[in-house]
Amino acid sequence: MSDVHTRNKAALAPLRAAMADFDPDAVRKALAEVIAPDAVIHMPHPFGDMTGPGAFFDACYAPLFDAMPDLERRDWIVMAGPDEHVADWVGCGGHYVGTFVGPWLDIPPTGHLAHMRFHEFYRFEEGRVTEIQTLWDIPEVMIQAGAWPMAPSLGLEFCIPGPMTQNGIVPGPWDAARANTSQQHIIDMLDHMKRHPSQGGPEVMEMERFWHPRMNWYGPAGIGTGRGIAGFRNWHQIPFLSAMPDRGQFVDEITYHFFGDGDYAAVTGWPDMIQTVTHDGWMGIAPAGQKITMRSLDFWRLENGLIRENWVLVDILDAYRQLGVDVLARMREFNKARVPGRVPFPVGDR
Repeated sequence: MSDVHTRNKAALAPLRAAMADFDPDAVRKALAEVIAPDAVIHMPHPFGDMTGPGAFFDACYAPLFDAMPDLERRDWIVMAGPDEHVADWVGCGGHYVGTFVGPWLDIPPTGHLAHMRFHEFYRFEEGRVTEIQTLWDIPEVMIQAGAWPMAPSLGLEFCIPGPMTQNGIVPGPWDAARANTSQQHIIDMLDHMKRHPSQGGPEVMEMERFWHPRMNWYGPAGIGTGRGIAGFRNWHQIPFLSAMPDRGQFVDEITYHFFGDGDYAAVTGWPDMIQTVTHDGWMGIAPAGQKITMRSLDFWRLENGLIRENWVLVDILDAYRQLGVDVLARMREFNKARVPGRVPFPVGDR
């Protein structure tokens, strides 16, 4: 365990273990041990930013545990590496799972198992976390509760799987050559992606050069999943670019954090996209002519030099917020006839 990236993954392991059988005291203790007191935590809308492990637990985990008292965390990707700014990151992807028995963010409970995907990126300095950039797929919980109040997804909505190779918990030691190859493949792919539509039709992206013909693009709830290049294009990219054709033209205003580990690569950024909603087409949103920032935290898995799987989360609620739409308020209106309260049978230790 001589390299720093393997050590950082190991430093996060006690927190992941405490959350696997979620005990509030154990989780609070594990957070305090690995996260610096002045660490900045970036959470999706409506949580916002906070400082330190105590605030993180109280604002985010305590209400989720109250709603799902048998809560557990399931990681299927844990990878690490340095970004191009020489900062060290650990990226985790998985699901929070539990029986949804109490309201959470005013989402009505179902009494059934619920799953919420997370992409969580931890920046380490000298063995402790000093920054976290996180997306929780809150709309995924709304959809399971029958409470999603916006346009239906074009892609498939289902419980997103982990890597088909079941090797997303990447062991050490960190291999710089493999990591850099995976990372560079993604950077080159994104450089080609940004050529369309400003420099030509879909052919300028050269997608077959980068993507496996049986790739899966696992999009966030509200957009959904697409299979293959055709599925990715039809259920996500075409509507996205139709609405925001200036994609990729404001890269000097954002900061990316790319890193690789084995056959995996990741990117985080707060934000990592800026574009203008000038046309119709994306998630039923009317063109506002407004420039918005977007937080998109991604993982990719390469297979034989091509991208076979891509996990994508976007802070959908924050994008709507910038366009003047309060999704949570609309959800409350949408569900005001449902009787609020907790499911009246015991779950977990309650």
